[in-house]
Amino acid sequence: MHVTRFDEAQPYFPPAHFDMRCLRLQGREAGPSDQLWLGMSQILPGGRTDADASPIEKIYFVVEGHLTIETPEGETVLKPLDSCRIAPGESRALMNKTNKPVMVLLAMPLEPKRAA
Repeated sequence: MHVTRFDEAQPYFPPAHFDMRCLRLQGREAGPSDQLWLGMSQILPGGRTDADASPIEKIYFVVEGHLTIETPEGETVLKPLDSCRIAPGESRALMNKTNKPVMVLLAMPLEPKRAA
């Protein structure tokens, strides 16, 4: 078993993320993992990411606050305990349009699946 204490989680700094603090909880430099990595983002009021697509699936789970996710289909607001999947290649932007911080859990595979 590998334990990461939240108080000891290390930050990481993804590009095009603004007014956010991102912590790596499992996988990558946070410890061993064969399949996925797990991160926690704290998004301040007005915080956001630029719209972007990646070849890797993303799962977002809102722990607290209200997270606005914008895709080409429009905007969706996730509330505590709501989650969503962003498909590989799907563009998304995250936004905190409220006056309270948002805390969101992110799970992503370590490597994109390769064609057989």
